Amino acid sequence: MVQYTYRFEKILTIREQEKQETEIAYKESVRDFEEVATRLYEALKKKEDLIAYQNERLSIGATIDKIHHFSSFINSLEKSIAELQTKVMQARTKMNWYEQKMIEKNIEVRKFEKMKEKDYQIFKEEQERSEMLYLDELSSLMYNKKEFR
Repeated sequence: MVQYTYRFEKILTIREQEKQETEIAYKESVRDFEEVATRLYEALKKKEDLIAYQNERLSIGATIDKIHHFSSFINSLEKSIAELQTKVMQARTKMNWYEQKMIEKNIEVRKFEKMKEKDYQIFKEEQERSEMLYLDELSSLMYNKKEFR
């Protein structure tokens, strides 16, 4: 019996490796996105808390110096928030790009696996047909051998 070998096995292996590398890159991009989004959330929460604290201080009475200090701190926080929003958008874009690449690699690997399954099925059918021919020939030889005795 002949051993089955898939003619595109090396290509399939390479595609599977590429798929795994893309999955790793995607997971890393998700982690980066979550990290930047968390920093943005924390900055927004900090700004919200600071505004609430400033409003509380204003109702009690605060010096102009304190008001000016809070105002400049909020302005610098808003600049940080704007930068973080840009980073979040970039991280989301990168994450979506890797997700698309991962989907493409999955489809490509599935195509090669499907081709391998079909090729193996054809191989099995050919082996069975060949075996049947061999058995037919063997039985006819046995029959002829008995006839000539």
